[in-house]
Amino acid sequence: MSVSSGDANVTTPQGEAAALAGLVAQARAGDGASLEELVSRIQDRIYGLSLRILWHPEDARDATQEILIRVITGLAGFRGESAFLTWVYRVAANYLLSARRSRLEEQRVTFEAFARDLDTGLSDDRPAGEPLAEEVLLLEEVKIGCTLGMLSCLDRPHRLAYILGEILELDGPEAAGILEIDTPTYRKRLSRARGDIVAFMKAKCGLVNPGRPCRCRRRVRRAVELGRVDPRHLHFASDAARARRFAPVLAEIRRLTETRRAAALYRSHPDPVAPEDFAPKIRERLALHP
Repeated sequence: MSVSSGDANVTTPQGEAAALAGLVAQARAGDGASLEELVSRIQDRIYGLSLRILWHPEDARDATQEILIRVITGLAGFRGESAFLTWVYRVAANYLLSARRSRLEEQRVTFEAFARDLDTGLSDDRPAGEPLAEEVLLLEEVKIGCTLGMLSCLDRPHRLAYILGEILELDGPEAAGILEIDTPTYRKRLSRARGDIVAFMKAKCGLVNPGRPCRCRRRVRRAVELGRVDPRHLHFASDAARARRFAPVLAEIRRLTETRRAAALYRSHPDPVAPEDFAPKIRERLALHP
């Protein structure tokens, strides 16, 4: 079961695959409009994967543009031996495995260091009751930023395995094919990543473990004071109405078994949306470097 606070996608996977296959054929035949439509269709997925790997939106934006260029320039070599989206994820994974460190990774974040930060970055006040209107988005920003930060405690191979298997819910053979490893190796990597994330959240996250008080609200003021959260320029939260609907989603998450709650929490995040339409930039880049 997936837990999501978003709206259901009415496009079937089969219908989407057929539409993408048609755009790929037309783009390979030289149809510029189809190429731009293809970029528009896949950019949110690439950005979402990049954001979960690199954490910071600017790092994810830069990576998305580079990955899209690799996808477009590699279309001629796409033989259709896998689904197009599977191939796109493979191109993205290859890039992200070797891309330069993100600004969060530069801090050498580990589960131990993250735990210490969670324990010390708290304000003294203990707010009760429903969050105030002006607090809702800040709370959402802290919640998403914090849980995405936990992913950065995994090395990139294990991070990718966790994202593909637990958050995107791809099956083992497809995820293994994306990572270009055999299925048993992928399953072992996923199992270790899942175990690390679940253990950490059970110990430190009150959202996943009701036995521990959730400290997200106590982190808001301190995060703003330290400049980690800028109320004028939020990285992850943009929809206050959606954020207010999180309570029933959380109740649903907590009805799951302990091992499934962490992944469900990640899937409850809003689907990342690329900050811009990359098609014009890519068209310009390719025109300058034919």
